[in-house]
Amino acid sequence: MMREGVRPNGLKRLWLATGNSLRGLKLCYGSEAAFRQEVWLAVVLLPLSLWVGRTAVERVLLAGSVLVLLIVELLNTAVEVVVDRIGVERHALSGFAKDAGSAAVMLTLVLVALTWGLILFGA
Repeated sequence: MMREGVRPNGLKRLWLATGNSLRGLKLCYGSEAAFRQEVWLAVVLLPLSLWVGRTAVERVLLAGSVLVLLIVELLNTAVEVVVDRIGVERHALSGFAKDAGSAAVMLTLVLVALTWGLILFGA
């Protein structure tokens, strides 16, 4: 049992943080259709990146762009959840935050398409 005010460190902290991260992935997968679609896209594209990429750099760019998409989607979901937690009434700043998160996902999708297109079809 932890004493009040004492935070775990070392392997225990790592173990607890891993649990938090896995819970976040599970919650996001269960609640966000876009994240589910991107996870299934990653299931296809991540192994494909190892086969399609001719060099280590190409493989990292292909796989990395897909992982960045998942990361940005997770952050966008976090923004949306926090905004919704604050209140359900419409507010310009809430809309701004949600729209900015959506724009970040859109630009990341462009990055994925650009990376895969240039590596697959040459520049």
